[in-house]
Amino acid sequence: MAKFEEGLRYSESHEYVRVEGEYGYIGISDYAQHALGNVVYVDMPEVDDEVTAGEEFGAVESVKAASDLISPVSGTVVEVNEALEDTPELLNEDAFANWIIKVQLSDPAELESLMDKAAYEAFCAE
Repeated sequence: MAKFEEGLRYSESHEYVRVEGEYGYIGISDYAQHALGNVVYVDMPEVDDEVTAGEEFGAVESVKAASDLISPVSGTVVEVNEALEDTPELLNEDAFANWIIKVQLSDPAELESLMDKAAYEAFCAE
């Protein structure tokens, strides 16, 4: 059973963003990691790369499938979760604790178009 976390904003492509000040931590939802199965590789951008809301910034590969990562917000990558390079299965252990990239948000208003927990739970139940 997938977990849903309060205080995050979710996209229809199953990424979340946790906002802390001017930064957003982007990862995949628990629902997404359940759907993917055992994650074996995470393709991440480089620090200083620009990401754009609605556009691909990497991919997650599992034993079942590969899935593009779509950024829920626009900004500049300030950090990547290097632990995922050696231990991609951390996404399966706790998708919310193991963000993929940290970005400096360029347009915080984009957050308004994302779903809150209740809306995302309803979206996943469809």
